[in-house]
Amino acid sequence: MVKIAVYGKGGIGKSTTTSNLSAALSMMGYRVMQIGCDPKSDSTKCLMNGVKIPTVLDQIREKGPDGVELEDIVFKGFNDILCVEAGGPTPGIGCAGRGIITAFEKLEELGAYEAYQPDIILYDVLGDVVCGGFAMPIRGGYADHVLIVTSGEMMALYAASNIASAVHNFDKRGYAQLAGLVLNSRNVENEEALVRKAAAEMGEEVISIIPRDKAVQQAESFGKTVIEALPESAMAQAYRALADKVLEVSRCELLPA
Repeated sequence: MVKIAVYGKGGIGKSTTTSNLSAALSMMGYRVMQIGCDPKSDSTKCLMNGVKIPTVLDQIREKGPDGVELEDIVFKGFNDILCVEAGGPTPGIGCAGRGIITAFEKLEELGAYEAYQPDIILYDVLGDVVCGGFAMPIRGGYADHVLIVTSGEMMALYAASNIASAVHNFDKRGYAQLAGLVLNSRNVENEEALVRKAAAEMGEEVISIIPRDKAVQQAESFGKTVIEALPESAMAQAYRALADKVLEVSRCELLPA
């Protein structure tokens, strides 16, 4: 089982990238689980025909800590991708990072990984703040690798640098390793050069470039990923190329599908 955490600044297209990556990997024959770790709880929406699924925290609040079953929090989406949303606290009360910790603990308590036996787990994690529960995939032994989604915009690169620093701070302790940056293009002037320069300063490389294309918005208007809605498009091929890169990174840990 390979576990990959996808980090990035809020609004950078991280969930879109993660969902299309999940879809591409599933079409290659791998059993994929995607766990949304953002309080907005919309990571898996385009894998579920545009429907937001109940979150782990919502189910715990509704049914009590001992009343939640696996089928209450794990849902099958496109091509049988296993979808989970950690959820967030009641607005104005509690800590979103703590919510992620609670969700992870509940999945382990219920034996989710043993029951479903995914080949690949993708954690979709908000990267504006890399502390507390948001750092769990990096330092908690949950993820093997970290991908950072960024653009050439200043704040996206600033967040990417912070995430890279956080990963590097833990990389001597046997925790997750940084696999590289994914450029989710925003048509910023000299964007590729800017991101490659920033990646080099982090001691990393850009492993994939996702072009800006209206196919993403077209697919999402149907509540679907590009892989599902427009499988023959150039964007679908770009996401499949990213999946190939992820498999390359994970080749020592993952048996062929």
